[in-house]
Amino acid sequence: MSLRECMRQLVESRYFERAIITIIVINAIGLGLETWPAAMARFGTLIAALDRAAIAIFVVELAIKLFVYRLAFFRNGWNVFDFVIVAVALVPASQQFSVLRALRILRALRLISVVPSMRKVIVGLFSAIPSIGTVVVMLLLLFYISAVMATKLFGAAFPEWFGTLGASLYSLFQVMTLESWSMGIVRPVMEVYPAAWVFFVPFILVTSFIVLNLFIGVIVNAMSEAADEEAHDEREEILRELRALREEIAAMRNDRAKYG
Repeated sequence: MSLRECMRQLVESRYFERAIITIIVINAIGLGLETWPAAMARFGTLIAALDRAAIAIFVVELAIKLFVYRLAFFRNGWNVFDFVIVAVALVPASQQFSVLRALRILRALRLISVVPSMRKVIVGLFSAIPSIGTVVVMLLLLFYISAVMATKLFGAAFPEWFGTLGASLYSLFQVMTLESWSMGIVRPVMEVYPAAWVFFVPFILVTSFIVLNLFIGVIVNAMSEAADEEAHDEREEILRELRALREEIAAMRNDRAKYG
């Protein structure tokens, strides 16, 4: 067996994968401890050593995978993600690059690739992006129309909230999230414009209780479709195996009938 085949069996084994995941978890915990001054005061040297060891292991892991898969390595999105994160971790920790070093914690997202239920969520989210885009465009259009109306209606009396289009967009976003919308914005406006509720109540009903719920509906539907597709693929694989097994049994019976 060639060295490349041996390395392939190593990186594709469950023990290797579990070991790398364990190191990722330990490294993520270590990066979290770096934000705790008390822990750094007592175990700073150990935490830094574990971090360097983890980065070294990640580099070796990627080097082995590059040796095994070569250009095919970059066809896997998670491999590309790991490559970028490790490359960022190797950037010198000078002041101008200190922010990039913090991105190492993103490597913990690789845990998603080994948990089936989490994979389904991610697949559902990505498959829902086109439909979510339509909802976002509709929400932005509604916000723009409402902001223009609010600026013209309430801008003169409340320039801080509705004096400009940008201020109106932000105020309406606060209203949509239902954060201090009544006592903080709507009731003061109603003291000057008693009929202002005619504008704000329909806005809240449409944005908070209709449009935003469309996001949930789209994502749930996409996740359901992704789960159904995965189940369909599993059933097809089982059927193919059963057909192959049936053909083998039929061939064995024919051979027995011919020579028996």
